[in-house]
Amino acid sequence: MPNYSGSWTRTQQMQAKAAANWPFPTVLVNYLVVAGGGSGGLYAGGGGAGGYLTASSFSVSTGSALTVTVGAGGPGDAGGSGIPGTPGGNSVFSSVTATGGGAVGTNSGNGGSGGGGSNGPPGSGISGQGNNGGTWSTDGVTYAAGGGGGGAGAVGGNAGPGPGPGGGNGGDGLASSITGSSVTRGGGGGGGTQAGGGRVPGTGGSGGGGAGAATVTATSGTANTGGGGGGTYGGTMGSGGSGVVIISAPQAAASTTGSPTVTTSGGNTIYTFNSSGSITF
Repeated sequence: MPNYSGSWTRTQQMQAKAAANWPFPTVLVNYLVVAGGGSGGLYAGGGGAGGYLTASSFSVSTGSALTVTVGAGGPGDAGGSGIPGTPGGNSVFSSVTATGGGAVGTNSGNGGSGGGGSNGPPGSGISGQGNNGGTWSTDGVTYAAGGGGGGAGAVGGNAGPGPGPGGGNGGDGLASSITGSSVTRGGGGGGGTQAGGGRVPGTGGSGGGGAGAATVTATSGTANTGGGGGGTYGGTMGSGGSGVVIISAPQAAASTTGSPTVTTSGGNTIYTFNSSGSITF
């Protein structure tokens, strides 16, 4: 470790700064990092919500740019049953990484929150970031329905038994007041179902989860919530919603890139990144 004691000449200070050995001060910030949600998945499973991480009094260094990456939602695919879903992209702030939501048919559906089961078991969520997807249901002949995608705050709902009940509901998200107002993000996507027989697709979880569908286009997750996309059987899967990174600090940043929205609340300056960039304090 460098020795910071004693008096330094101006030349020594400049050399230490150039070598990253200068003791730059730190600032304590609050953050919310939400990854992109997974798309609806294989055989009607709902997409898992993007990983959801939040903390207060997180220490960051001043004088250097901190990376901000906003994960994209997994794109839905046309083609109906049997098409793998697409997981969401990771979101990053400094050393903190939230994992993209899962979609069954890709990486077993695992992610920040797991994708709903469809033609197999549901995906698993990451502890501290999200929850597991719900199970699917089929009679093996005429009936199939997908499980709901896991949400940041709850496990995805299981698909009901045939021939009547349908897809599982997406797991609910979590509310945060980091911006000064309570907003729920990270809802799982609803499971889809085959049409007919009074079957009802699953609803999206609160916090931007997309609803499932039967043979038509499912609803996509809401942008910048990390919501999972709805599943469908025979139509177009819902896409996952993109993520978001929000930083609340007791002082204004020296500079930013990526054009975050800047607001104030409770004496803090709040930076909402809906796209990737950087922030320097």
